[in-house]
Amino acid sequence: MESSKGNLSLLITHLSLVITLLAVFSCTISYKFNGASIDYTKTKTITLADFPIRSSYVWGPMAPMFNNELKDIFASNTKLQQVRRNGDLMIEGEITQYSQRNKGVNGEGQSSMAELSMTVNVRFTNNKNHVEDFERQFTATASYETTQQLSSVQEELVTQMVKELTEQIFNATVANW
Repeated sequence: MESSKGNLSLLITHLSLVITLLAVFSCTISYKFNGASIDYTKTKTITLADFPIRSSYVWGPMAPMFNNELKDIFASNTKLQQVRRNGDLMIEGEITQYSQRNKGVNGEGQSSMAELSMTVNVRFTNNKNHVEDFERQFTATASYETTQQLSSVQEELVTQMVKELTEQIFNATVANW
């Protein structure tokens, strides 16, 4: 009797393991959330103008980085066709500010942290629903320790700010957040 209980317990354990493994390997859930709430039956195209730099302080690669990332976020997260002009949606603007300021001071009264800031002015036109049109500024910041040279961290920090800015613009224009 003890032997049959042991065998039954072992059988149930093995059966549970097999069922669990089958469930894990046979069921895969694929879910992608990009936040876009676009009626593709009405809205099919988007025009993304290049944003020029209108800031007194500039870093040369900043505008191409921003413009490419803005186009990439819409290409990756929507089915909108990008067109040169007269899109159903239009996004244009300029990089209006790029600056650096001291953010923290150490015990000796010297700067210990610095902050970069980037602001873009965006004009959004929804040619299918002009109620959603807006002009707004978006800002992103990134900090670094002043023991580092700006030239050694600038590309990384601008990349972070550009990503944040393009996500803010994406959310404000097509995610309705």
